[in-house]
Amino acid sequence: MSNQHSGLTHLDPQGEAQMVDISNKSATVREATAVGQVRMHSDTFTAIQAGNASKGDVLGVARLAGIMAAKQTANLIPLCHPLPMSKIEVVIQPQSALPGYRIEATVKTQAATGVEMEALTAVSISALTLYDMAKALDKSISIDHIHLVKKMGGKSGHWQAEISGE
Repeated sequence: MSNQHSGLTHLDPQGEAQMVDISNKSATVREATAVGQVRMHSDTFTAIQAGNASKGDVLGVARLAGIMAAKQTANLIPLCHPLPMSKIEVVIQPQSALPGYRIEATVKTQAATGVEMEALTAVSISALTLYDMAKALDKSISIDHIHLVKKMGGKSGHWQAEISGE
């Protein structure tokens, strides 16, 4: 199986997993944004909004966990390159209609490869942390629709999702 024909850059010509060689690529400014949502019972949402969760500042801890996770992506996902990140922003917005929260992470670097995985990891770990912080109130919390919404920079340039999926 040739990776040239499969389109999967993480496979060598024999079909074995490999870390992509980016040594010939130029370092450029790259940015990616991912989103996801966390749904819960309305009374759980109300308690978090009021700051009445037994574990403390649910949203602050979830935001910090997302930032820390983005910095650890190469340690968590086997074939990701370690990258110097110049910006990691995690925004958690209340969504009373869910009820729950919309999580958005934007990551920026100047490197030879993109930061899509870092943005997705930040959203995922923020959502998991929010669940962990609030599970005493509601074990049925769900994490949904984690996806990339845009990326900028690199050879493929700018890309934006047509439909947000939320």
